[in-house]
Order: sequence, then structure tokens, then C-alpha cells
Amino acid sequence: MNLLIIVNIISLFITLFLAFFLITLKTKYKISNSLFAVFLLLNAIDISEPLFYMVVDGPSNLGMFRSSFAFLQIPVFYLYIISVCYSDFKLKPKYLLHLLPFLIVNLVLLPRFYTVDAASKMSFIQNRQNMIEFQFIHILIHLQITAYIISVFRVLRKSKKLYLENHAGKSISSYNWLFQFTIVLTILYTVALLKNIFKFSDYPHISEWIKMGLLVSSLFIFCWYLFKALNNPGLFRNVDSKQKLVSELVSEEKIHEQSTINEREYSEEISNLKKYMVERKPYLNSSLTIQDISDEIKIPVRDLSLLINHQLGQHFYDFVNAYRIESAMNILKDETKSRVTILEILYEVGFNSKSSFNTAFKKHTGNTPTSYRKNLQVSDL
Repeated sequence: MNLLIIVNIISLFITLFLAFFLITLKTKYKISNSLFAVFLLLNAIDISEPLFYMVVDGPSNLGMFRSSFAFLQIPVFYLYIISVCYSDFKLKPKYLLHLLPFLIVNLVLLPRFYTVDAASKMSFIQNRQNMIEFQFIHILIHLQITAYIISVFRVLRKSKKLYLENHAGKSISSYNWLFQFTIVLTILYTVALLKNIFKFSDYPHISEWIKMGLLVSSLFIFCWYLFKALNNPGLFRNVDSKQKLVSELVSEEKIHEQSTINEREYSEEISNLKKYMVERKPYLNSSLTIQDISDEIKIPVRDLSLLINHQLGQHFYDFVNAYRIESAMNILKDETKSRVTILEILYEVGFNSKSSFNTAFKKHTGNTPTSYRKNLQVSDL
């Protein structure tokens, strides 16, 4: 228990410090930072149990109310994910519906816990395994976590697709680590649920060891996440929540049994698009979007998205990167530019990170840029 309290104090200090930093940080992403700060504060309340019961002896209304804040953690995290994914996110009154599980739990506990004397509270806690209120609460939090985690992954999946279909700018790796963070958080919640199962079993000591593990691991995870977030301030934020996936646009066309342009016009538009890409080289712009090309060649974004993502069968992201890679290959083949570094080449052709350049180059050629250059040098001997 002494070790648990020491770990608890360190975790609380760092969590509260990071939350304070996010709230006071001057940035245009104030809503996202504030939501994540609230998420950290809710976690701080959750992990403060050892310290709380050093101050408050025995079951109390305040202690039970503190425990019920666990029902706010995952909804706040869900809102945070939406705020990071979509550039047009705003807090709306409808989001108050996410408070329902928290309110329901406290209403359920009202008759036989909040409104009774200390002796009755103690009896309620001692017999918690047989109390229908506790059974209901545990079922509800299992269902809540499952529903929200599924929703978070759906939001991330849709946002990534929208980005690939409409943008060719920042490295896609920023999406990948947000997926990774959500996966890690899912594992943490799963372990926390396992901890609760042991807590109400004949092996409560296992629950305490799991609790210590969660305290330490969650601390490192939040520090890692904030480090990554602060080093990627433009994370997502380019996707509009009102945008539709190409699959949805195609379905709409089939439902209405009409097409904006016929096959001959498709061929002409594709030819004009490819001519524009070769002659004007818009792919050299590292933050190129489908809207930029739409404005230049005077094709509505919706039609251009269908043209590239559906007719050509490529994401806009891959479509643009193909031209960037072809340009990079030409530079690598140019003997007069043999001293130009790979890093200089990737910036010259429109990439802004080495990892995204290497991934795209290998996908397009089957080799890394370095291997491709070495193979060219060997063939010239």
C-alpha cells in the first residue's frame, strides 16, 4: 500500500501538471486541448482513490460520487477524438446527452446509498456483490466502454478515408499513432474491467496489483501521447465532418439513377487532369488538397473526387504521391544530381517527411530510395 500511495502521488502530480499545461497553453486548438485536459482530470480523480481514503474514513457520499466520475472518462475521450479529427468541430448542447450514464448511476444509488445513514452505507458496501445496483453499474460501464470504443474507431476510420480521398499533404503517420493510442487505451480499459472483476471476487489482492500496474502504465502512456501531440500540432484537423466518402457519393448516384458525366466525358476529364498534373506540377505543393486542383481545372470537388477515387481507383493521396515519386525517380536517374541527398529530393518533390516518402516510394517501385539509387549506379557500371 505504501508503494501504491507513492506511485499515486507521482501520477497525480504529473497528470494534473499536464492538464494545467494544456488548459493554459495558447493555441488555436483550444477546444481539443481543453477536452483532453478534462480527460486527464477525470483520470486523476479516478486514480486518487488511495489518497482519498487516507483522508475520508469509510464509505461516504463524496467517495461514491467520486467513483461515478469513471462514467465521464470515455465520453470525454470520444468528444476529444471528434474535435481532433474534424476541423469544424464545435461544442453543442446535444453533447450533454453523454452525461446520461453518469446521471443514471447516481440516481440508481440515491435510494439505498446517498440518502441513508453511515451504518447502512457500510452494509451496502460489504454486501456489494449481492446488490442489484452494483450489478447494474458494472454491466452499464462494460456496455458504455464497448460502445464508445467502437464509435471512436469508426470515427478514426472514416476520418482517415476522407483524408486519403481529399488530401495529399501532411504525413499519414500522424493518423497511425492516434490509432495506436486508441488501441493502447482500449487495452487499459479492458485491464481495468478485469481489475474490477477481481475486486468483487475472492481474490481482491490481484485487483490491487493490477491497479498499481495501471497507475504506472497510464502515466507513461499519457506522457507519450502528449509528447507526440505537441510535436504534431496539425494532427488530422484537415477533414470536414460534412464531407462524404466516395462510396457514399457512388451510392447516391445509383439511388438517383443518374451520373453527372458520361463515360466519354470521364475520359476527357481524366486526360485533362493528367495533363494538368504533368504540365503544372501541383504535387510539388506539400499541402495540396483536392479543393486546390478543383479550383484550377474548374471541376466541382464532388465530381473530381469521384473521378480520382472511383473512376481511377486511387485515393487522392496515392494519386498525387505517384507523380511525386515519378519526379523523385527522374532526379535519382539524373547523373548531374548524384550528390543531391534523399532528404533534399523528398522536399523538392512535395513530401514533408522521410517516413511517408520511403513508404510511398517502396509502394510505387518496390525499393527504398536508397536501394533504387544504388541499383542505378550498379547498372551503369
